[in-house]
Amino acid sequence: MLCMMNTLYPTDGPHYNPYAGLGGGPLVSCTSSHQSVKLLKFVDDTTLIGLISGGDESAYLWETDHLVTWCRLNNLELNALKTVEMVVDFRKNVAPHAPINVCDSPVKVVESFRFLGSIITQDLKWELNISSITKKAQQTMYFLRQLKKFNLPKTMLVQFYRAIIESILCSSITVWYAAATAKDKGRLQRIIRSAEKVIGCSLPSLQDLFASRTLKRVRKIVADPAHPGHDLFVPLPSDRRLRSVRTKTSRHTNSFFPSAVGLINRARVPH
Repeated sequence: MLCMMNTLYPTDGPHYNPYAGLGGGPLVSCTSSHQSVKLLKFVDDTTLIGLISGGDESAYLWETDHLVTWCRLNNLELNALKTVEMVVDFRKNVAPHAPINVCDSPVKVVESFRFLGSIITQDLKWELNISSITKKAQQTMYFLRQLKKFNLPKTMLVQFYRAIIESILCSSITVWYAAATAKDKGRLQRIIRSAEKVIGCSLPSLQDLFASRTLKRVRKIVADPAHPGHDLFVPLPSDRRLRSVRTKTSRHTNSFFPSAVGLINRARVPH
């Protein structure tokens, strides 16, 4: 069972500047003490992820209390009203999860929440996230059509598309593309085809965008021995292919590392 708690620091009232932690301030000193719990911080957005095995929630609860205490000692105040918890549990017999309290307020349990712009659901499916991306991309298509009416050069239209529309389509694409349904991929591909008709030239397909960004991400991971996923990209003795990541579920197979290894191996097969 996996529990995720998302908290937001309030933006009103006097409190410690959360941006200071990005420069090596006190915010960096707040880290998790247990291997089964990870603390992710991005400016004023904090997410606590706990892996609960055998029904033992002690480490997760301890880290939650530690985070609240640390914030209080560093003049930070957690906004309990904006704090939510999501439980990911794929067991056949799901045990009830006791709600936790933050600052004497019960934390709301949700089925999905937005993490750094991407919507994560408790079933780890991406329909909601892709629907959000589709809506944003369709809205920006209006501006592309307006620029076309003003007779802007094709090069400028392509620049606008790549800077605005393509960046929306590629938001966290390395995470969700492999697990997306054919229907959802088709919805996004239709936006690309519409942009091609407006601009009057061919554009990279959704598959090409996924492949280019995945390979770019893999190169960074391989070049960084300290990355947690560095050892997952292991070449076979022939040095022609990478060792496949063993998976037991389609959900794992469609996650980033197995799909990235498969993409690289297919690219290395001679045609």
